[in-house]
Amino acid sequence: MDISAQMLIFANVVEKGSISAAARSMGQTPSAVSKQIGLLEDQVHYRLLNRTRTGVSPTQEGQDFYEKCKAMAEKFKEAEAMIHNLDGIPRGKLKVASTVAFGKSQLIPALPEFMDENPEVQIALDLTDREIDLQSEGFDAAICFAEQHKNPDIVVRRIMQSRRVLCAAPKYLERSGTPTNFNELAHHNCLSIAGNSRRNHWNHGHSINDDAFEAQGSFEGNSTDVVYRAALAGIGIARLPCYMANQKFLSGELVHVMPEYAPPSTDIVVMFPERRNLAPKTRAFVDFLVRRFRNIQDFQMTG
Repeated sequence: MDISAQMLIFANVVEKGSISAAARSMGQTPSAVSKQIGLLEDQVHYRLLNRTRTGVSPTQEGQDFYEKCKAMAEKFKEAEAMIHNLDGIPRGKLKVASTVAFGKSQLIPALPEFMDENPEVQIALDLTDREIDLQSEGFDAAICFAEQHKNPDIVVRRIMQSRRVLCAAPKYLERSGTPTNFNELAHHNCLSIAGNSRRNHWNHGHSINDDAFEAQGSFEGNSTDVVYRAALAGIGIARLPCYMANQKFLSGELVHVMPEYAPPSTDIVVMFPERRNLAPKTRAFVDFLVRRFRNIQDFQMTG
């Protein structure tokens, strides 16, 4: 094995933190990987790894050497991806992040269609409401609200418009009554999003000072999906996207509260790296999302 291949192995060992983990990822035995690292150390005349019972870490010389190996590994991956994508067929693992509520209610039900159209693509989906850094976390695409897009180097395409409504389960309203304005709403158990004061600020118009109301109550959830399920359980009144609430209005599991309430809508977008040299798998996914959801922008409000 030549030194360039050993350098790639060394970079993988450092990133995985153990020889065993690196060996598994490459389909080799730990002894074979350890031998190659030893040969590399003999070649450069420096000890590159500190070996312990729990794993390995680079020495000071190893850390400096790793930076060079990492750059070479990245170039190798770019070259490999270019070769694989020459035929333009979407293939390989597609790493996607999505907000929890949209992912559960909209994206996952749509994925079978995308996977049927692109049988050589494997999906790795991470549902999270935290802000995603595409470049540092290695995601190919991320679905989020437009206001979460802060990196000017990242491209976005609009998927659909998201409007929000107030709603509650019939059993909650039977127990606590139905509010008709913001003054009455203040006496109700309003479900909030933990650690996100902006999303708990229920304002009526486009100005943050228009009929402002701060959602407060005995329950908060760490995502819209959690709040949605709490509303279905009858815990209180929630502000939810129409794409989650409308079907439950039709089934009677939720009641549209204060239908005249019309907060500003927001866009749901997909973020991805620059368009130039975009991998076919990512381009296919983005185009699919836009095609699949572009007609789900206007919702019938049902009381």
